[in-house]
Amino acid sequence: MIYLDSHATTPVDPRVLDAMLPFFREHFGNASSRNHPFGWQAAKAVEHARQQVAELIGARFREIVFTSGATESNNLAIKGAAARAPEGRRGVVTLATEHRAVLDPCRTLERNGFQLTVLPVTRDGLVDLDHLAAAVTDETALVSVMFGNNETGVLQPLPEISAITRAHGALLHCDAVQAAGVLPIDVRALNIDLLSLSAHKMYGPKGVGALYVAKRNPPIAIAALLDGGGHERGYRSGTLNVPGIVGFGKAAELCRDGKPDEAARLAALRGSLWSGLSTIPDVHSNGSMVHRLPQNLNVRFGGLAGEALLASLARDVAISSGAACATASAEPSHVLKALGLTDDEARASLRFGFHRFNTDQEVTRVVSMVCASVERLRSTS
Repeated sequence: MIYLDSHATTPVDPRVLDAMLPFFREHFGNASSRNHPFGWQAAKAVEHARQQVAELIGARFREIVFTSGATESNNLAIKGAAARAPEGRRGVVTLATEHRAVLDPCRTLERNGFQLTVLPVTRDGLVDLDHLAAAVTDETALVSVMFGNNETGVLQPLPEISAITRAHGALLHCDAVQAAGVLPIDVRALNIDLLSLSAHKMYGPKGVGALYVAKRNPPIAIAALLDGGGHERGYRSGTLNVPGIVGFGKAAELCRDGKPDEAARLAALRGSLWSGLSTIPDVHSNGSMVHRLPQNLNVRFGGLAGEALLASLARDVAISSGAACATASAEPSHVLKALGLTDDEARASLRFGFHRFNTDQEVTRVVSMVCASVERLRSTS
């Protein structure tokens, strides 16, 4: 079976697993146990992983806070920053195409008295910078914009967004879960204040993520969501997942070493897939093909239900119709609706996500299977 659902999760790299295994067995100490070698070794491994993750995004190791994943990182960034926002800053700005792990915390803030602005995007999925500039004011506490979208792969113009937020003294949070493993990110050059990461989207284990908290002067203030021991410099209490963190660090190192060659290889695979699928009548790509993650292709097939096409391919190709966290919902993708697609167009769309173990031969097979399935379904509908 061919796996092309890497926006949902990526396979764990064997080198990552090899790095993790000793910390399940002989090196099983608690990183907070500072009175014996078991704890010392665990703590040393955690700090090494912290440095590896920091180097992936151009940060310093003390700016990395380990979490249970991107959802927690997003919540900590958004709710934590809002809880410590200066008096008079009660505005939060985000985009309609953000992940639910950003939109839902923002709506929680709105229910608690914050002024929430959810900006629309263009047909290509990009934010209108004039609209953003009008929405961000001196009363804005936080702007949250995803680096690369998890459904359409659209890359937002972070340098211009950062310039707008800094001009008004607002914090900029970025969900970089989909981008960090394949594209170069320099948080300092981009002036990003808070950035969320997840290990399992870059060939690491599930259940571990990180939040970058920039060291500024004056310091960025965010309130903890979890209390109980003051771990991670008070940002996130709880016993550290040492094997997961070690795996995250190794995954980050491998991704960093693989750029930019891997991004170019993924883009070539994506290009081959689109070249093959575009021969099908009434097939369209969703979102900008220029400003896009190299591993992403989101396609809609006119006159078809995406679920029917998924079902016809289910035994051979693993793909999806949208975000994995929303597959239980019967509603069409909120991301595609925000691009202006109708309910039927959104439901006729499929998302393909490549990973480092995919091959040219697999793309050829997928093109053949999708073309045959579309022809069969259209002929019988």
